[in-house]
Amino acid sequence: MRISRFFLPQPLNSGATIHLEEESAHYVRTVLRLKKGADLIVFNGEGGEYPATLLEAHKEAVSVQLGEFNPRETESPLIISLGLGISRSERMDLAIQKAVELGVSSITPLLAERCVVQLDDPARKGQRLRHWRKVVQGACEQCGRNRPPPIFEPVKLEDWVTCQAGLRLFLDPGGTKTLRELPQPEGAVCLLTGPEGGFSGHERKIALAADFFALRLGPRVLRTETAALATVSAIQTLWGDLG
Repeated sequence: MRISRFFLPQPLNSGATIHLEEESAHYVRTVLRLKKGADLIVFNGEGGEYPATLLEAHKEAVSVQLGEFNPRETESPLIISLGLGISRSERMDLAIQKAVELGVSSITPLLAERCVVQLDDPARKGQRLRHWRKVVQGACEQCGRNRPPPIFEPVKLEDWVTCQAGLRLFLDPGGTKTLRELPQPEGAVCLLTGPEGGFSGHERKIALAADFFALRLGPRVLRTETAALATVSAIQTLWGDLG
């Protein structure tokens, strides 16, 4: 039986008793309907995890007792920085969730010319960022990662490409390179993927000027979320920890 995992962004110590905050407590009590004595795993994002035992689960309180620290790590040895063109809600959520499962090191939502979703309102931008960070948290709980990768505030595409290092790639159906033609990276990989409308001609020129390779993924045109995830999977298989 799968043991549920919980991200608790607070100091954790072996033997400590932790009272869960309302959101996690509700999930344990109402959704999972776990009973006293149930086994859990908790982590706080600083690496490693703790086995835990559910001490109580009722309306007044849900608490767990932590066992001995387990230094288990699941991070990829390949650093992948993903610049993700902002797409519609469900597509963006899927791309973020699966990118985390596949081991990306960081995610930056990008404002591109052909983005369908506009985040001009600071309040809406903050709301979306909080939502995306929840998606990252949930993906880590599901896939076993103990270090949630950062998801940064949305920035303009042209600002992101100029501050990246390592092997720089952007997805382009008309690209001239394939992954097999590229050398194995010595450091990080920076992957730039477009929104639902793709890149404009101006944005392609910006990426090329910033020393990004135009990468082609076979003969078919992939949807934005498919393209991002297929590329991360291929990169991890060739150079990371999926091979």
